[in-house]
Amino acid sequence: MLKPCLKEAKVRTDKPITFKEYKIEQKYKNLGKNKKYFIKTYGCQMNEHDSENIKAILEQMNFSEIKEMEKADLILLNTCAIRENAHNKVFGMIGRIKHLKETKPNIVAGICGCMAQEEIVIDEILTKYNWLNLVFGTHNIDNLPTLLYNVYNGQKQIEVYSIEGDVIENIPAKRDSKYKAWVNIMYGCDKFCTYCIVPYTRGRQRSRKMEEIIKEINDLKEEGYKEITLLGQNVNAYGKDLKEDYDMSDLLEKAAKTNIPRVRFITSHPWDFTDKMIEIIKKYDNIMPYIHLPLQSGSNRILKLMGRRYTKESYLELFNKLKTIPNVSITTDIIVGFPGETEEDFNETLDVVNICKYDSAFTFIFSAREGTPAAKMKDDTPLEIKEQRLYKLNELVNKYAKENNDKYLNKEVLVLLEGKSNKENSLMGYTETMKLVNVKASDKYIGQIVKVKITDVKTWSLDGVICN
Repeated sequence: MLKPCLKEAKVRTDKPITFKEYKIEQKYKNLGKNKKYFIKTYGCQMNEHDSENIKAILEQMNFSEIKEMEKADLILLNTCAIRENAHNKVFGMIGRIKHLKETKPNIVAGICGCMAQEEIVIDEILTKYNWLNLVFGTHNIDNLPTLLYNVYNGQKQIEVYSIEGDVIENIPAKRDSKYKAWVNIMYGCDKFCTYCIVPYTRGRQRSRKMEEIIKEINDLKEEGYKEITLLGQNVNAYGKDLKEDYDMSDLLEKAAKTNIPRVRFITSHPWDFTDKMIEIIKKYDNIMPYIHLPLQSGSNRILKLMGRRYTKESYLELFNKLKTIPNVSITTDIIVGFPGETEEDFNETLDVVNICKYDSAFTFIFSAREGTPAAKMKDDTPLEIKEQRLYKLNELVNKYAKENNDKYLNKEVLVLLEGKSNKENSLMGYTETMKLVNVKASDKYIGQIVKVKITDVKTWSLDGVICN
């Protein structure tokens, strides 16, 4: 048994990053024969891509995927640790699995991902959910074949490393889309914002080598993919940990030069967004004019308590530079009710929203994560007040989202049609600026980038028809 340790997880050293190649041993390749797996994913895009890797590894072992948990032989929950709500959902699902296991005792059940990296979670599992067969973390997905081999040979497996982490290349992926793909460019984070558990659950910032990333993009292009998203906890800091003469702006340019139709990147930290990056985005038409730029708070006092390392003024200076990108849309993240937030602090956040008029925003009430500095801060604002602030913020966000969408009425835009819409006889896809569009069109257009005229506008989506 290898349990996580929060104290060890926060350690950062100057030790060089180790680069390894994934390889599966022959003896594991028939372990899943006649067995079906079910995986449920919680959380961010990084978790989604981790699940794509896990699925591919399982299918190398001859497991086959099934969408109905009740019919699975192997159940995995790939978990998120960002907010308490995610914790509660996972433990609720574990309760469901327990009832299922009572009637089907041979089911193998396990959890992985960021929650598995938390000491308190593992302690709770050992106390209340000791029947789980398998727990592994974010650092050892590549070791899944060995862990499952041991489980099927009667051994409970809890293997969670609290380490800075390595870079494992060539892990296969069973991608959820045939047209859009996540491409990890880096792992981990060294920012240590006071409210965030990610630096503990994901480890030290470590970048993949540029040639490996570009090779993956070229391979995806050859396979017919139309869009890639460069993925990391803080993509703007790409390359800072490597002893190489390149950074995120260089990677963006190299990615654009592959001539894959669409390049995106997420998530950006305002601290590392350079003028050179902005110039590269302007230079290449296939770098999409969509930026997700987390604000978190508009109050300098709260930003300092959060450990964000920028001010409201420097954020707005960067925002104004980004607005020089033609047709750019900008979205953000905002936390309401951070410990010590006053009404004046909250109103400063509203002031920034009124200035920036974001295309949309992900808004949350502060959720304390055990082990982070913010969890120890005095938090005496009643939940009722926090909920009122969130409601007021969302009203403003919704107003500007609708106003920004209104600008698209009767305009012609390019849309990558990804699949069937919930609307009858329609397909859905996204504009270059990340606007969701429902289009009256036949299935033959799925996977194509088409010109669409916008005929109707809502707060969070657009309707349109294909231009003749």
